[in-house]
Amino acid sequence: MDALQDKQLLKTFSYIDGSWHSSDSFFSVTNPATGEELAKVCNAGVDDTKLAVKAAKKALKQWAAKSANERCTLMRNWFNLMIQHQDDLARILTLEQGKPFAEAKGEIGYGAAFIEWFAEEGKRVYGDTIPGPSSDKRIVVVKQPVGVVASITPWNFPNAMIARKAAAALAAGCTFVVRPAALTPLSALAMAELAERAGIPAGVFNVVAGDDSRGMGKVLTQHPDIAKFTFTGSTAVGKTLIEQCASTVKKVSMELGGNAPFIVFDDADIDAAVQGAMASKYRNAGQTCVCTNRIFVQSAVLDEFTEKFKVAVANLNIGDGLTEGVEIGPMISSSAVDGVDKLVIESVALGAKVLLGGQRDDAGNTFYQPTILTNVTNQMPVASEEIFGPVSPIIEFEDEDQVLAMANDCEVGLAAYFYSRDIGRVWRVSEGLEYGMVGINEAMISNAAAPFGGIKQSGSGREGSKYGLDDYLEIKYLCMGGLDK
Repeated sequence: MDALQDKQLLKTFSYIDGSWHSSDSFFSVTNPATGEELAKVCNAGVDDTKLAVKAAKKALKQWAAKSANERCTLMRNWFNLMIQHQDDLARILTLEQGKPFAEAKGEIGYGAAFIEWFAEEGKRVYGDTIPGPSSDKRIVVVKQPVGVVASITPWNFPNAMIARKAAAALAAGCTFVVRPAALTPLSALAMAELAERAGIPAGVFNVVAGDDSRGMGKVLTQHPDIAKFTFTGSTAVGKTLIEQCASTVKKVSMELGGNAPFIVFDDADIDAAVQGAMASKYRNAGQTCVCTNRIFVQSAVLDEFTEKFKVAVANLNIGDGLTEGVEIGPMISSSAVDGVDKLVIESVALGAKVLLGGQRDDAGNTFYQPTILTNVTNQMPVASEEIFGPVSPIIEFEDEDQVLAMANDCEVGLAAYFYSRDIGRVWRVSEGLEYGMVGINEAMISNAAAPFGGIKQSGSGREGSKYGLDDYLEIKYLCMGGLDK
């Protein structure tokens, strides 16, 4: 943290109603690569969370009353500051989360892109007119902000997951309260510092940092002044939060777990498929919800793909994310490593073969070697469960119908990828995959203009795009009568 150019970006207090709030207790934020303590953060709790909701409620009327142009100007100020301080924000992110600095810098740009995009899209919240049932009536449809929005965000993308939720909410005229993951609160608090500098009014953007996930979560899901709740995290936790939201019938959007298939057909450009699999599987050490989880390769090209993929994976550099040239950083914790190692051990016991890696790395107890498993079946733990680590299970298949059945054989449906140069197959497989997002000869599918989200138990609602803005708006129908002479 001593290398930060702007030391004021390191904040350890929650940001509520335009002020920094201290507390009598603290929790520690550590560097997953080294175990070193980075900061002691004031530990917000239930009362602080309620105070943030109250502040957001108080600020709502004036923020919603601003013109879309006024909100756009303030949000673009925020975007510009994030880009201006991209290196510092990336350093904070790498230190508390672990991903390589180049990836962290990319995340800052990605998150900022949502603020820029929604700032402009807020000007295009269009209503509608509908022909009336009689000559003396007119039907008008308008869209209005849903109200106070609450959010809980994960540790794997501590900047971008907040940015793409808050950007849509603020552009729609909503106010926002977020509880970031206790493992990675510093990125969220740095965003709050820049929001204040940008001129975002007090109470519009609030960050409550604390380790009481259960108590704070209940406030954010059950408080009557919160109109919408949005969450990114595991399916299991998401189900609990949805149940809690039901008590006040909140509008919810959920971006939950995934089990992404990556399919390589025999007519694919194999070199491009290898490059795509590398990008999709190993960024952030495999700790993303849209990471490739299962690699299906058609039998005719299995050996070629596997050999080229092995060479590429073997060349990955492992280490501290701030070390130049590092491509695989630490996992978030040693317990996360334990979970990945358990999946590998159980799958090997069932017949999987370790082609590369398969164990902890000498870099430290939070590092796991980039791993390739072959002879995998769709029923093994590394295929049936979300790995959330740098492990690639390769599964052989024979034909299109078989691989579609295997790819769809799971309860979740977030992202899927496939490589093929047959235009007929492209349409058939795209329509046959039961996933909310499909990458076709492309592994990097996320951007601000596209609707991000899944189907089945991967959640509901969309983030990004005009569809993501709609999730923060209510439709109001106006019926005007007595218009005849």
